[in-house]
Amino acid sequence: MPVWGWVLIAVAIVIVIAVFVAAMLSRRRSAHLRGTFGPEYDRAVGDTSNKRKAEEELAERERRRAQLDIHPLDPAARQHYAERWQQASADFVDAPATAVTQADTLIVEVMRDRGYPMDDFDQRAADISVDHPEVVGRYRDGHRISVLAARGEASTDDLRLAMQNYRELFNQLIEPADQRQDREAAARR
Repeated sequence: MPVWGWVLIAVAIVIVIAVFVAAMLSRRRSAHLRGTFGPEYDRAVGDTSNKRKAEEELAERERRRAQLDIHPLDPAARQHYAERWQQASADFVDAPATAVTQADTLIVEVMRDRGYPMDDFDQRAADISVDHPEVVGRYRDGHRISVLAARGEASTDDLRLAMQNYRELFNQLIEPADQRQDREAAARR
C-alpha cells in the first residue's frame, strides 16, 4: 500500500477517535448538568428545545455562580428571618395577598444577605437554580402568583400555593451549611 494510503488510514483513525472522545465528553457534561440541576435541566432543555443551547446556558449559570460570594446566614440573621417568616405565615389568615408579598420580599432580602445579586427576577432564579435546583421551579411559580396577586388576579388557593412554594425555598436559604450538606448527601443516596 502506498504511503498516502497509510496516512489516509491514520487520519481516519484520528478522526474516529476524536469523534468518540467528543461524544464521551458531551455525555459526561450532560450527566454532570443533569445531576447538578435535576428538574431544572429538564425545564431548560424543554424551554429551548435545543439540548446543546440549554446545556451551554446551564454551564454559564455554574460559571457565574462560581464567581459569586454566596455564604450562609449567621445564626442571628437566620433567627431574625425565621421570625419574619412566622409573621408572614400568620398574616396569611387575615391578608393572604399581603402575606405573599411579604414572603416574596423576604426571599429577596435573604438572597441579598446571602450574597446573591438582585439584578432581576430571571437572573435571581438562574443564580438560585445552581444551589437549589429542586425548588427553583417552585420559586418561579410563587413569584408568578405574587405578580398576579399584585394585580388582584390570584385566588386564595393560588396564594396558599405561593406561600407553600416560597416556604420551600426560604427553608433551604436559611438552613445552616451543615444541614444543607446532610440533605444533599441524603438526596444523592
